Amino acid sequence: MAENQFPHIFIKEAPKAIAYTSPKKGGREAKIPTRNRRQHGNFLKIKFKKLWEQSKKENADRQAVALPVKTGHYIEFRSQIGSDLVTKSLENLQSGIRLLNIQEEEDKKIDRKNNNRENKKVTIATVYIPSNKISFFLKKVEDYLRTETDTGKPKNQNLINSIEDIRLAVLESFWQDSKSLIPKSNESVDCEIWLRVNENLPKAPNKKDTMANINKQSEKFFKVCDELNNKEQLQTKTNKIKYKRNQIISFPERAVVLITAHKSQLMELIKSSDQIAEIRRVRETARFWLEQDSTDQTEWIKDLLDRLIVDKKSEISVCLLDTGINNGHLLVSPVLPDKDCHTVNPEWGVDDKDGHGTLMSGPVIYGDLQKAFEEKGTVNIRHKLESVKLVPSSGKNNPKELYGYLTKQGINRAEIERPNRKRTVCMAVTSTDDRNKGHPSSWSGAVDQIASGSEENNKKRLLIISAGNVQDPKEWKDYPNSNLTNAVHDPAQSWNALTVGAYTDKDSIKDPKLTGYKPIAKEGELSPFSTTSVVWETKKWPVKPDIVLEGGNVAKDKANFVTESEDLSLLSLHHKPQERQFEMINATSAATAQASWIAAQIQIQYPEIWPETIRALMVHSADWNEGMRSQFLRNSGNKNDYKKMLRVFGYGVPDLNKAVFSYKNSLTLISEQTLQPFTKKNSIYSTKDMHFYKMPWPKEALKALPDQTVVQLKFTLSYFIEPGPGEIGWKDKYRYPSYGLRFALIKSQENADEFMKRINKAVRNEEEKPDSEPDTRWMFGVNNRNLGSLHSDILQGTALEIAECNLMTVYPTIGWWKERYHLGKWNKQARYSLIVSLSTPEEKIDLYTPIAAQIDIPITT
Repeated sequence: MAENQFPHIFIKEAPKAIAYTSPKKGGREAKIPTRNRRQHGNFLKIKFKKLWEQSKKENADRQAVALPVKTGHYIEFRSQIGSDLVTKSLENLQSGIRLLNIQEEEDKKIDRKNNNRENKKVTIATVYIPSNKISFFLKKVEDYLRTETDTGKPKNQNLINSIEDIRLAVLESFWQDSKSLIPKSNESVDCEIWLRVNENLPKAPNKKDTMANINKQSEKFFKVCDELNNKEQLQTKTNKIKYKRNQIISFPERAVVLITAHKSQLMELIKSSDQIAEIRRVRETARFWLEQDSTDQTEWIKDLLDRLIVDKKSEISVCLLDTGINNGHLLVSPVLPDKDCHTVNPEWGVDDKDGHGTLMSGPVIYGDLQKAFEEKGTVNIRHKLESVKLVPSSGKNNPKELYGYLTKQGINRAEIERPNRKRTVCMAVTSTDDRNKGHPSSWSGAVDQIASGSEENNKKRLLIISAGNVQDPKEWKDYPNSNLTNAVHDPAQSWNALTVGAYTDKDSIKDPKLTGYKPIAKEGELSPFSTTSVVWETKKWPVKPDIVLEGGNVAKDKANFVTESEDLSLLSLHHKPQERQFEMINATSAATAQASWIAAQIQIQYPEIWPETIRALMVHSADWNEGMRSQFLRNSGNKNDYKKMLRVFGYGVPDLNKAVFSYKNSLTLISEQTLQPFTKKNSIYSTKDMHFYKMPWPKEALKALPDQTVVQLKFTLSYFIEPGPGEIGWKDKYRYPSYGLRFALIKSQENADEFMKRINKAVRNEEEKPDSEPDTRWMFGVNNRNLGSLHSDILQGTALEIAECNLMTVYPTIGWWKERYHLGKWNKQARYSLIVSLSTPEEKIDLYTPIAAQIDIPITT
């Protein structure tokens, strides 16, 4: 550390835990149509009976020709256009009636009178009903027609009135991608089949029971595939259904398997299997030194090796999931022995035939490789590199894979070989398209599961993933509009991963071959390669990317011809060092490699901190530069403009010095804590605890500052949720996250009692109604920050105002741990990292020393 740098201050004392009840009264009131009771009830009653007869006849016809049949019925429930469907009442676990998926379908209606095109949505829910429970919904309709509640309303009124129509489910009912991606009749494609599992298990099932059930249910599905493959009447010129028995991804109540099938085979599976919940198409996966001759390049390598000091005892590493790494390169071999080269498929080998993995290794090892060459001092490498070949060499015949499964397997291989290492996982392998639009997939769900450690004794991991690239050069010509419409690629929508986009400072072209060309992006602006989440449904999905780093630029001439350029890229390593030593790297791959290097440096500085804390520090240290602000921030202080900035640049460019050091006038407090979000009281499942902090602000030092001195508080809260993916809705008990956490800060005009009552219903008297005015002090605001599992915001004020803002809380929000209590996770503990910074531009003031003294931290430089 330099003379004016200090370690961050860790709050070791646990905050006060207080019983917590949310003051919120739920979301908006459901929009339910008004119906003619008799007419609507009779319509649904007749429709249900017709569907049962139709489904039974279909089964009888299949049995007559010895085709497999399911033992229940798939029914599709549809809402009225623009109204809600009461989906939570469509499931009954005790009766085996399961809600499988929920979709929304746009219905474009033209108001010809006003010449206005209005887009309204229809909610569609697919439900599985066992054959012996066909009377369940008929009884609900009968009660609706004949019985009143105590308030005089028809029984089940909201549910029955919300149902516009019902029909037997078809392939489209299960298909969760664009309907244009449904395979043609004789076109065999790779598909993910999401199976419903974990049924008929005891409450709070253990891992052994759960895995046994998943294996049993998946084998049952594979048996159906085999039966269909053996039926002569189904034989065509196309291939049989293929499946991979050894690749299964499991989530709460879902298991994902991979099959290859065409449209008619998928339709046969729906008619034959009781276990299908969703079907999706498998994603495709995405790929002065450079001009020197081989001899000169080798001389640069030798010079750097002479200055290189590698910590061979280091237990900190970056595990790179990619195309493999060729560790024969002289700049790779010191940190990557053969023992740390792995592959998820032994047939692929561990070597890098495509070059992308070796290309990534340059920034992962050295950070800025060009800087390492230019600066003639010692280069210290204090972390190791691990390689896992996640994708095979390029080829038209490569089989599709369940990449969520392979990602788990790859990380496990590295961990088994080196179980004691503290590793960051780096992955720049993503899908080639952006069709998820923020929705979780099997891959992103697996990433969230790996990070949360929910299946492996709660072992948390930090995964750093590239946002994905705008790959078509034609789209670079429409910069930056093309970046705003190209969404972050799967699996970078992961809630728990640190997703990395790209900006660029490279705006100078010296290559004489590119005379007349100019860089597309200006210094500090968005890289032409980087995808964003602007087009996502931004009230639902996390802010992505989380951060941005250098990703290079693109050159364009007067004729609008675009090209990549060595001047506008970063320097890295070539995978065939016998031919050449260097290669250029750009796009979000380059940015992600650099982010992994930064994460390793943070871990080196603080070896014992949690993965959640490393992620938090990288985001907490980030900021937008002037180029970013001038490009997209039109109205400073406008929350919609801030929302767009977050969806384009995340929280900005991380600053390694800020991430690892505090200063006299700018200090960072870190609290790593555990709380229990939920509990059970008299058979009622509810929220349990919140944490209450009294921050040790040096009030006397702050009050000594000039009146108009601006003081800044920055908060970042980071935790890893356990995922519950599947298109089963994103509200009520079907939420994706297991729980959520939020933070709140006292207002300068509040006392402690008023603050607690504003946040916590549990400490109020029944008749008390606290101030409900929204807290408008924050830069981003709660609507922009309270998304995903990483929340950061900034508050500025005078020294006097900030001195009074010394009380804060961390409190839980609802997740499926509470709502799906039959899974036995309602009493689990939740970890979080809270980062709080206090800073002022007044450099002469010492904020650090009085705070360290209060927490009993020795002052060392």
